[in-house]
Amino acid sequence: MRVMAAVEWGMLVLGLFGLLTSSVFLGMVIVGARRFRWEAGRENAALDAEPEFLPGVSLFKPLHGDEPSLDAHLRTFFEQDYLRHAGGASAGNGVSRVEVLFGARNEADAGLQVARRVAAEFPEITTKFVTSGEPWAANAKVCSLVAMAKVATHDLWVISDSDVRVAPDYLRHVVLPFVDERVGASTCLYRGVAAGGGLWAQLEAVGMSIEMSSGVCASLLTEPVSFALGPTMAARRECIEEIGGFERMAEYCADDFVLGNWISEKHTVALSGHVIDHIVLNVDFLNSMKHQVRWMKSTRFSRPKGHFGTALTFGVPFGLLAWGGALLLGMPSLGWGALLFAVLGRVLQAWVVGRFVVQERQLWRTMMLFPLRDLMGIIFWVLSYTSGRILWRGEVYELVEDGKMRPVVR
Repeated sequence: MRVMAAVEWGMLVLGLFGLLTSSVFLGMVIVGARRFRWEAGRENAALDAEPEFLPGVSLFKPLHGDEPSLDAHLRTFFEQDYLRHAGGASAGNGVSRVEVLFGARNEADAGLQVARRVAAEFPEITTKFVTSGEPWAANAKVCSLVAMAKVATHDLWVISDSDVRVAPDYLRHVVLPFVDERVGASTCLYRGVAAGGGLWAQLEAVGMSIEMSSGVCASLLTEPVSFALGPTMAARRECIEEIGGFERMAEYCADDFVLGNWISEKHTVALSGHVIDHIVLNVDFLNSMKHQVRWMKSTRFSRPKGHFGTALTFGVPFGLLAWGGALLLGMPSLGWGALLFAVLGRVLQAWVVGRFVVQERQLWRTMMLFPLRDLMGIIFWVLSYTSGRILWRGEVYELVEDGKMRPVVR
């Protein structure tokens, strides 16, 4: 009986402690979201200033196969108002002010064929198609970036994933921070979009929009930006060369994190107030779960201390723990109160981040789904410690110290 009582009290105390830590985190998110919104307002005002900062840009688009609506997503990068604001397409060197570089393993890549068809619609924009051959390092995406870097004309590089879509003013926002010579890189947040619908895709999208953005907002209060986010990584050519080029990133899983982290050692990394759409491609349960566990494992190896502390930011799991312990101890009011407090806290978090940070289009649905996604988050966190193996584009890799990965021979 004493052992059972100790377990029940342990559940209650741990649950209440977790509610305290997750509430502190929620407070940081709210303050960080307010700061982000204020900075975004300053950025929007700066875009109206004259003369506008519009340097030549090389836009990198690594591809690997066809994806749903890939043509529509790629087209948004050609439809930028950057050229109109710059007074024309020419950069004065025979290359358009914005050049688009597509990279794939070989000419037969289905994604590259889609890119050729889209590029043909915009002959005024310089477009180059690059093949890198079979990957010579673990990160095939970075191998493509290395090949594209060799043919890039401009000195400001913007790297963007294939599964994103952007607004016409995207490039103007992303390059604006570089008016400050101290800025070496910039990045921006993204909202998850479950274009194919379905519960699992929607839950993954909510994780992208709220969980990830919440962590960024909270971090703004404690330290300068020292990372980049994969859907958009912008950097000066000289800064990438200074860290050893893309080649240095070729063995890392979280290439976005290390790019921003290494550049931040000598330069400022700016977080744009602009938010883009990140399309969720995993619509079924199994693939969605694998993708989210892989994301957690990558974070664990890239930022082990920060990842360990992430467990204290989840609210609903601790609310359930306190609820169970309180019911077993005959304190139902306390139990139900703790659970309600946890759920309402996550609803509030989703509302604040969804409305003021990522400008979520399906705000009410996001608010209702986030408590469930918060509960799933602790499961993914636990699973991230079960092994170092991940599945990425059909290949199995082993994550090792510092976030590097090695192919697993089967």
